[in-house]
Amino acid sequence: MIDLYTAATPNGRKASIMLEECELPYKATWFSLGKLTQREPWFLKINPNGRIPAIVDRDENNLAVFESGAILIYLAEKTGRFLPSGRKERSTVIQWLMFQMGSIGPMQGQANVFYRYATEKIDYAIKRYQKETRRLYEVLDQQLRKQEYLAKDYSIADIATWPWITGHDWAGVSLDGLPNLQRWQNVIEKRTAVQRGISVPSDKAASTRDEAAVEGVRKMLV
Repeated sequence: MIDLYTAATPNGRKASIMLEECELPYKATWFSLGKLTQREPWFLKINPNGRIPAIVDRDENNLAVFESGAILIYLAEKTGRFLPSGRKERSTVIQWLMFQMGSIGPMQGQANVFYRYATEKIDYAIKRYQKETRRLYEVLDQQLRKQEYLAKDYSIADIATWPWITGHDWAGVSLDGLPNLQRWQNVIEKRTAVQRGISVPSDKAASTRDEAAVEGVRKMLV
């Protein structure tokens, strides 16, 4: 059994989608980020950085894993799914996973902050991060021009990236003129495990893309 600590964010959804795709038994605990539960001492023992998602694998002597990319790699290695064993193929998947972790997530995350959450609207910052996010989308579109998924076959690179792309409107970034990225987004959205994963832990869980959650997120960002 795996304990999942999560929230309705792109990073949180990576973990729940992966658990559903791998058909692993797990129990989800949802955090309302504005309440700052993720910064309480008991959770900091699981993730010293005080962020979601995190997992605890009860079948592996209560092994805790934090950072969404590390969680995806751990679960892929645990199940032998969505991460190839061949050196070249594995490297390609990890490269695109790191592209999401090091580029799309940080840049789109900042676009979200300055476009949606910051009480002071700084036009330079909004345009800077939206423009860079759009450029990164164009990189994805070119990659997907050659093949169905980011690393040829469906993998943890797609699972990591898809929840961010679905939030493009929230960041104020358009997918217009990116037909390959749009096609890829729609294909993944139809996967039954993805549908289950994005409803975890509850359809009623407040999303950070929900206007009603803005004040809670602002409190978290202070």
